[in-house]
Amino acid sequence: MRQLLLLRHAKSSWDDPRLSDHARPLNARGRRAAVGMGAAMRDLGLSPDIVLVSSARRTLQTLEALAPLEGPPLVEPMDDLYLAAWPSLLDVLRGVRETARSVLLIGHNPGLHDLAMALAGPAAMAAATPTTRRLAAGYPTATLTEFALALPWRRLEPGGARLLRLLSPADLPSTEPGDTPEMTA
Repeated sequence: MRQLLLLRHAKSSWDDPRLSDHARPLNARGRRAAVGMGAAMRDLGLSPDIVLVSSARRTLQTLEALAPLEGPPLVEPMDDLYLAAWPSLLDVLRGVRETARSVLLIGHNPGLHDLAMALAGPAAMAAATPTTRRLAAGYPTATLTEFALALPWRRLEPGGARLLRLLSPADLPSTEPGDTPEMTA
């Protein structure tokens, strides 16, 4: 059984209008959410072998805030993940080496949300469990989904994964009032 973790980058800053979208950093709330998600991942024993991360500054900073990741994993920053649509993300995952037991992909919406729903598949989404209802409702910043895969990476298809968990910053203990996720990029 393989494990796939999908993580949307944490909340980014819009403070400097001169920065390109690719260069936007995390804001303070985003850093706190990413640190909290890293702690939750460690508590849950989620330790990827490989991290595929968009080359955008906010995704790389999200990865930094997760540290330390056990292993440490092989980290592959990829320009192709920046704002990629879900079929492109799926193609990247199909190229993962077959010996990888667990992969963490850190990316952007709407592609990441669409990929998570596609992997869960229409039957699981129609079942309307509490987890699939949350997934259908949106994919806030710093949200993590965990999937189990029975097939090799190269054969990953829509509906070919079992959704095990959805964890968002709202599920984590908060140290600051008002630390709730936002649904915007």
